[in-house]
Amino acid sequence: MIMMQPIAYIRSPFAEKFGVPRQSGLAPHILSRVVFTPDFVHPDFFRGLDQFSHLWLIWGFHRNDPAEVHPTVRPPRLGGNERVGVFASRSPFRPNGLGLSAVRLVRMQPGELLIAGADMVDGTPVYDVKPYLRYADAIEDAEGGYTDRRERPLLRVELPENLQPAGMSEDQVAALREILAQDPRPAYQHDTERVYHVILRPFEIDFRVIQDTARVLSVRPCSS
Repeated sequence: MIMMQPIAYIRSPFAEKFGVPRQSGLAPHILSRVVFTPDFVHPDFFRGLDQFSHLWLIWGFHRNDPAEVHPTVRPPRLGGNERVGVFASRSPFRPNGLGLSAVRLVRMQPGELLIAGADMVDGTPVYDVKPYLRYADAIEDAEGGYTDRRERPLLRVELPENLQPAGMSEDQVAALREILAQDPRPAYQHDTERVYHVILRPFEIDFRVIQDTARVLSVRPCSS
């Protein structure tokens, strides 16, 4: 048996799973930090890493219940109704609970990395970091199976200026728009009267989805 210990933890604006992008890179304005444990902060571990623009992170779905792992899952790209095998999906409920994300390296700092486009909640354990290699990792003629056949259209986002609190930066506004445009609701939920709540620290947001539009109802500082 392979025993793994985290080498780092993610510090991200996502306090909860709801609202986290379903894939890395879908919300490029989301900034997170990879904070390394004391055993891995020595500069030698990072020598040469600043030559790469993007990284692979191998991490763990630490908030999942192992009992929720099943042979088949219902991907959002299939409307949440059709089933495929778990190995034919990116479902977070996997036998070993491992995630893989490609992120942009924004800046290296002592003992940590500032990254963009991550799809992880705050506190996610990271087990490895590897450079993204354009010549090997970008396969131009790759086929995407059912994800090529079923596109999930982006939502329009209505965010009135009077709802944007003081101190909310342009990048934070852009990140919020990216998250809502991806439609974070479960694929089977289409209740136009339901108010959804997403935490994007340091803000909490209420919104409703009506037809093809995500309408922001309130934006306020996090209560905790």
